[in-house]
Amino acid sequence: MFRISLWTTLALFAFAANSILCRLALSQGTIDPASFTTVRLVAGAVTLALLARLASNSPSSADPSWISAAMLFLYAAPFSFAYGSLTTGTGALLLFGAVQVTMILGALRAGDRPHAGQWLGVGIAFGGLVYLVLPGIAAPSPLGATLMLLAGLAWGLYSLRGRAARNPLAQTASNFARTVPMVLALSLVAHRSLHAEPRGLVLALLSGSLASGVGYVVWYQAVAGLSGIAASIVQLAVPVLAAAGGVLLLDERITLRLGVAALLVLGGVALTLLVRPLRRQTPVRAVGQR
Repeated sequence: MFRISLWTTLALFAFAANSILCRLALSQGTIDPASFTTVRLVAGAVTLALLARLASNSPSSADPSWISAAMLFLYAAPFSFAYGSLTTGTGALLLFGAVQVTMILGALRAGDRPHAGQWLGVGIAFGGLVYLVLPGIAAPSPLGATLMLLAGLAWGLYSLRGRAARNPLAQTASNFARTVPMVLALSLVAHRSLHAEPRGLVLALLSGSLASGVGYVVWYQAVAGLSGIAASIVQLAVPVLAAAGGVLLLDERITLRLGVAALLVLGGVALTLLVRPLRRQTPVRAVGQR
């Protein structure tokens, strides 16, 4: 149990670190979103390929999936562009709220039959996301919020697809490798706005290699000892960790709107997961990217 708790804690900090590192890089203007996405995914692809080979799990042994790679890209690119206008905590809450709601709805579509308490939880979570993005003085940027919700949707779909992976490490390494031509195309389209200072490149490398690449390997160790329900619940801590990092490192403030929305989203998702376990108990094998 100690080992599982340790792996889980390290994985959650790695996921939160992705939000913190991206926000640090973009808020200080040390790199543009397209370059951050490119460096992050390429660094993640290299790191995961090395780790897969060390574990004797060559990416070539994975089932090729351009659809999963596209979902990974559609998570990473909007994620970076969204953090140009969102605070760390707000972005993480929108992201993880959308991820969990997407996965819950995916379970419903796959045939799980919820009862009234689970529907109530889903409704509360949706209500929290709607409240967070409603127009008002403290509302986040509409474009930034939309991009982050899109990132969460893509990450949720990627995670649902990853549940069937026979070799999650090799499969994730393969998916990351397939995003390389996508991010190179993104950089080509955005070539006029590309810029990167050494600090921004280092932050993007840390996000790709450590927070994403190594973070996924640590997560695989954690989920081996967690039920599917527990794996979903513990991820609810990530927005809290990300918000704390934003306060400590970026001097961001926790607004009342963010606090209320966090209680609604996280509480609603927790209610949905805790009222009664969903019928399908397959552990979450991939979490997108982080």
